[in-house]
Amino acid sequence: MDIKTATALRRLRLVSAPEAVSFLILLVCSVLKRTTDFNAVPVMGGIHGVLFILYVIFWADAWNRTKWPLKTGLLYFVLSVLPTGGFFAERKLKRAAEDEVIAARARKEGVVGA
Repeated sequence: MDIKTATALRRLRLVSAPEAVSFLILLVCSVLKRTTDFNAVPVMGGIHGVLFILYVIFWADAWNRTKWPLKTGLLYFVLSVLPTGGFFAERKLKRAAEDEVIAARARKEGVVGA
């Protein structure tokens, strides 16, 4: 994996958890808006909107660079619109990065001929 692909995946991974947290906080704010006088929806909506747009931009870049199959690319997009999906995306991307590091070390040491 080249450095630009690794960077694209890292950016996607780093924005996925904050995007998921902002989505959950936005949902809580929506409930509080309807049940109390507390209205933080405009602020949290803006924050979540920016994080979601970043996620989609980083997702598109990662999909373009990694050449994921359609199923994998769509999975990461669907995870962005689920309230806790960003946490699963982050975990899956982290595991993939760790597997890539292990494979690169194995290739370097001559353990694997791939």
